[in-house]
Amino acid sequence: MICPRACQPLYQRHANERPLMTSADIPVRVPLVTQPMGIWASLQAARHNVLSIIPDIATKQPMVSGRTGKRWHMVMDPDAIRHILLENLDDYPKSLVTKNLLRPAIGESLFIAEGAHWRWQRRVAAPVFSHRNVMNLAPIMTAAAERSCERIAAAGPRAVDMAADMVRTTFDVIADVTFSGDGMFDSDAVHRGIDAYIAEAGRISLFDIMGFPDWVPRPGRILAGGAVKEMKRVADEAVEARRNRGHAGVPDLLDLLLEGEDPETKRRMNTAELRDNLLTFIVAGHETTALTLAWSLYLCAFDQEVQGRAHAEAQTVLQGRAATGADVAKLPFIRMIADEALRLYPPAGMISRTAMANDTLCGREIRKGDTVIVPIYALHRNVQLWDDPDAFRPDRFADRKAVPRYAYLPFGDGPRICIGASFALQEAVIILATLFSRFRFTPVQGRDPDPVMIITLRPQGGVWLEAEPLGGP
Repeated sequence: MICPRACQPLYQRHANERPLMTSADIPVRVPLVTQPMGIWASLQAARHNVLSIIPDIATKQPMVSGRTGKRWHMVMDPDAIRHILLENLDDYPKSLVTKNLLRPAIGESLFIAEGAHWRWQRRVAAPVFSHRNVMNLAPIMTAAAERSCERIAAAGPRAVDMAADMVRTTFDVIADVTFSGDGMFDSDAVHRGIDAYIAEAGRISLFDIMGFPDWVPRPGRILAGGAVKEMKRVADEAVEARRNRGHAGVPDLLDLLLEGEDPETKRRMNTAELRDNLLTFIVAGHETTALTLAWSLYLCAFDQEVQGRAHAEAQTVLQGRAATGADVAKLPFIRMIADEALRLYPPAGMISRTAMANDTLCGREIRKGDTVIVPIYALHRNVQLWDDPDAFRPDRFADRKAVPRYAYLPFGDGPRICIGASFALQEAVIILATLFSRFRFTPVQGRDPDPVMIITLRPQGGVWLEAEPLGGP
């Protein structure tokens, strides 16, 4: 069923501007659905790749509706999305599916909480990610970029799975900025817990599709329960140790959260609240940035002209050294590459809300209890919003003010916009610039990544690239 109101194109296409593209000009993409699916087919598809249940028509229309066990609506209209995420936020809380998937691992943290409980946590955490604090943590990002370069160089002429290396690089960063390499924090145990939970519990179950309550057991989450308990135990011990012993040096995220208080109520986070939010920052802070980096490297290997421009910018600014926080503002094209990678492969490729009241979107009735989905992957590739949306063109972001705000949502938007967005972008630019200043990346034939979303949009099969060391500027 197609929304009766059509959006006006925000990026007009002109036939004489560019030649028609062929499949060879297009980076890998998710095949979207062209025929309706029932509950069982939807479940099977979603367990392999959540994005594969998006109808292809969602890239051509502002709104698509249907029923799979319950009524749902996919919304790609920027004005309607603004209504959901900003103007009528309280009537569109995160869906039960989202909460059921993540609550066992990260509790009622910022990502899950709603209403007053979310607001006070946000007030406590917001100063942690101030520009000053993020800049103070930049040397940790620079050091991690240097270590990544050393690993790539040591691999010699062999291909490297850059997706795996970026996960290692960003986890090193988040472990250091969270706990400052504190000996009480077993980062390997936390990493194992995260991986086990995503692998076993992240797959959508039929119970989630049907909206069953939390107390109905999910087999996958039971299997991952031991790793999650161990992850929480390790984090609790680290929080208590820091509370009792303190920490010298540049304040890390744990220090800042321990010192933080709600400016309105003076409330501070207890150990469980600190732990759940720290685990949220660890999961979100390394996984999503690693994906941005991996997809950026894949895209630049795919388009050598773009990579050449990135190389020239990085070598001009860095002159052979690793990038720092102060360099980020001088590297606009590399930032544009990261922005375009986030458009084509948004880590959170779909967000889901539950309507808590009757409403109207795009002239269509929304009933209380309906699932309202913003399929960010389809939004970012909607032909009514983007010119040649499947193409890799970083120059789309040369003027960010020209990009309609609610047509581009890699970090969400409204009051619940990702609190660590500036941290993630600074980290991405530092690491990408350092890599592009020292290596030329080329793809390995026949090993293209497969974009698959379970909880995040990962390059299944890895991003296998050959890295040729480069000379000085």
